Amino acid sequence: MNTLAITPLFERIVDDLATKGWSQQAAFTPEDLTAQLAEECRHRAEKGQLEAAGIGRGNAKAVNTGIRGDKIQWLEQGQNTAVDRYLELMEQLRAALNRTLFLGLDELECHFALYSPGAFYKKHVDRFRDDDRRIVTCIAYLNDNWLPEDGGELRIYLEHEHVHEVPPQAGTLVVFMSADLAHEVLPVQRERLSITGWFLRRA
Repeated sequence: MNTLAITPLFERIVDDLATKGWSQQAAFTPEDLTAQLAEECRHRAEKGQLEAAGIGRGNAKAVNTGIRGDKIQWLEQGQNTAVDRYLELMEQLRAALNRTLFLGLDELECHFALYSPGAFYKKHVDRFRDDDRRIVTCIAYLNDNWLPEDGGELRIYLEHEHVHEVPPQAGTLVVFMSADLAHEVLPVQRERLSITGWFLRRA
């Protein structure tokens, strides 16, 4: 996928963030890349490389499956061809957000996230109280043929007590301002895969 082909997609994300603070885009990642990323996530899980995710940060970080039940592994350039393609795509999105919204985004941190049946993540906000570097949250879903009975929707809490639920369907990308929108992952009934990340500004 080249830069020219995805410019309209980036423009929709920019417009959404500017007007309502969040965006949901179907078919953000190409089918082949989505499948390769899902395969890589499962491969790492089978090798025992994914670890139970914690809540909080620093000395206060702890694993609490009553709040959060996913397993994760952080991604870095050079680990895998599919991962490199995804990181390049997100780098193009970072540049587009900086050019148009002047957010001063400096880098991306992201990880695979695997929810086993029964897992969930209770309502929370992504920005830490003592660290304001997280500016924009980006979640890419990797699950083929997701059905309503599979659960696992991302529930976003909007203004005036409205909510919006996003099925974690393969290829979908959700983007929102990290400090502004509380959200949760509803309990899943089958394995649920995603890449969750944050565009950061410099400390």
